[in-house]
Amino acid sequence: MRHNLSDTTALIRDRRSISPENYSSRKVHQEIVEQVLVNATWAPTHGMTQPWRFKAFVGDGMKQIGPKLSEWYRMAAGESFSQQKFDKLVRRGEHVTALVVLGLVPDENGRIRIEDERMAVAAAAQNMYLTCTAHGIGGFWSTPKFMQLSAVKSFVGLPENGEVLGFFYMGYPEEGAWPKSHRKPLEYVTEWTTTAE
Repeated sequence: MRHNLSDTTALIRDRRSISPENYSSRKVHQEIVEQVLVNATWAPTHGMTQPWRFKAFVGDGMKQIGPKLSEWYRMAAGESFSQQKFDKLVRRGEHVTALVVLGLVPDENGRIRIEDERMAVAAAAQNMYLTCTAHGIGGFWSTPKFMQLSAVKSFVGLPENGEVLGFFYMGYPEEGAWPKSHRKPLEYVTEWTTTAE
């Protein structure tokens, strides 16, 4: 065996999405965010296109994007605007100390389908989650409607053919905030074929 299977399984099963509202005031330092992103780039990618793009905001850098979260929500919400959701995003922008905007730039030669490029970024996000978990940091991949705004794409410097695929928040959870979870037994989601017909 190349790696300790027990440790690997424990890490995967301990991964959680932890809401930024449950983060403590402890800061996530740039060195950790850098390691999270380096590990993200080791995700599988069709044709080695490596379509992921990251815009990282850490520490005082959050002052650039924090206020934008609620502003973008207001722009996209229209008649479904909720003051409660707006206020939540204001607080989130003020509280979080590390956030990465997940972006995508597709293969310039068009060899790889856009769906495959998106799946590569999703795999990168899983690597981010696992690295955060190993550090005891909560991760939260948010995909709000406002991520589709051209203003968001422009803000993070993506080209016209690029896409914003979400906001990945990172923070140390408050004491006791690491949630428990469960999954359906394998027999509910798996059909086996073990013989030739």
